[in-house]
Amino acid sequence: MAKNTKKKSLALILRNYFITGVVVLIPIGFTLYLSKILIGLSSKILPENINPNNYLPYAIPGIEIIISILFITFVGGLSLSFFGKKILKLIDDLFKRIPLLRTIYSAISQMTETFSNKDNDKKSVVLIEYPRKGVWAVGFATKENTGEMANKTKQKLINVFIPTTPNPTSGFFVYLDRADVVELDMGMDDAVKILMSAGVVGVDEE
Repeated sequence: MAKNTKKKSLALILRNYFITGVVVLIPIGFTLYLSKILIGLSSKILPENINPNNYLPYAIPGIEIIISILFITFVGGLSLSFFGKKILKLIDDLFKRIPLLRTIYSAISQMTETFSNKDNDKKSVVLIEYPRKGVWAVGFATKENTGEMANKTKQKLINVFIPTTPNPTSGFFVYLDRADVVELDMGMDDAVKILMSAGVVGVDEE
């Protein structure tokens, strides 16, 4: 009897070890897998004539990503300077003069400004009943609608983007009455963590 109990205890311990190993290795393996994909794609980021790997004696995996990050950081710093603001103003005016590009550029610029605005970070994460009553979904309130939709419906409408999981960059866009939108205190970073982890990672869980 004691021997059977000991065997069961050992089996239980081994099972717990196995489950713990799976829990530990899944995020590590998934991260490494994504890193491998990114490094594989990174060779296509820079044109061949300026890719340093074409001139070095041996290739450095992911160097294109590092250069791209440095370039984006440099552009961000330059855009905050007086000279950079002047250049951006010229580029902005140029894009807004071209009929087709004007629509695309303005929409993307407004969306980027909305999601990068730290003042709106807290109040932009909302809960809505979707896709049916009693089922709640996390959404991002982009702005209050004051256009034709609000005028025709006679309601205080909020523009809400409902992201999908685990890829929050795709989703659905809806107009909702302000009364049907529940504002949350969490920031966008926390909301994205919940979406990308399919709810496994909570607001207070790191």
